[in-house]
Amino acid sequence: MVLAATRPLAYDGSGIDGGLYTTVIGWAEGAPRWLDQLVTLWSTVGAALFAVLILCAWWRARGERPQVMARVLASPLIVLVAFAVNSWFKTLIEEVRPCAQILGSVTLDSCPGAGDWSFPSNHSVTAFAAATALFLTHPRLGRFALVAAALMAFSRVWVGVHYPHDVLVGSLVGVLVAVPLTLLAGRAAPLVARGRGAPTGLLGPFLGAGPDTAQPQGEGALQAHRR
Repeated sequence: MVLAATRPLAYDGSGIDGGLYTTVIGWAEGAPRWLDQLVTLWSTVGAALFAVLILCAWWRARGERPQVMARVLASPLIVLVAFAVNSWFKTLIEEVRPCAQILGSVTLDSCPGAGDWSFPSNHSVTAFAAATALFLTHPRLGRFALVAAALMAFSRVWVGVHYPHDVLVGSLVGVLVAVPLTLLAGRAAPLVARGRGAPTGLLGPFLGAGPDTAQPQGEGALQAHRR
C-alpha cells in the first residue's frame, strides 16, 4: 500500500505573536467575570450594530445628495466583497487557530474546528469594511463605527480565537477593499437621481427626495431684493 504525500495541514502563526496572544488571553482569564461576558457577547453579536448603523446612514441619506445615497446602498455589497476576498486569503494561508495551535490556551469562546482557518479575521474584515464605508459616507457615524470595529477586532483576540496579527491584517483588508469600492459606488449617483425622479413606484420613498433646494433659492432671492 502506497501512502499519498500530504502537504502540511496548515501554517503555524504562533511564531509571529504567539507570546502576545498568550498575554492577552491571560488578561482575559484574570479579568472580572462581567467584563469577560460583555466582551464575549460583543464578539458574538456585535456585528449587528454595523447593520443598524448602515440603516441609520440610509435614513439620513434620503435627504442628501444622490452620491451619498449611492454609497450607502453599496455598503452591504462592499462588506460581502470584503468577506469573499478574506475567505480567499484564509484558504490560501490555512493558518490554524491559536487556541488549537498553542497548548494550554484557555479561551472564553469555543475554539473553531479543523478547517476553520484563522488568518485573517473575518469579523475584523467585515467590521472595518462597514466602518470605512460609513466613514466615507457619514463621517460622524463612521467615526463611531471605526471605534466599534477596533473593539470588535480586539475582542476576537480576547476571547482566544485569533492571533493579534489575524485581526490587524483583517482590519487592513477591510479598509483596502472598502475605500476604492465606496468611492466607485458614488458614480451610481445618476441612477439614484433617476429613481428619485420617478413619478410612481417604491423607489421614490425608498431613495428619498434628496436635499431641499428651496432654502438656497430663497437666500438668492433675498440677496437679489437687497441689491
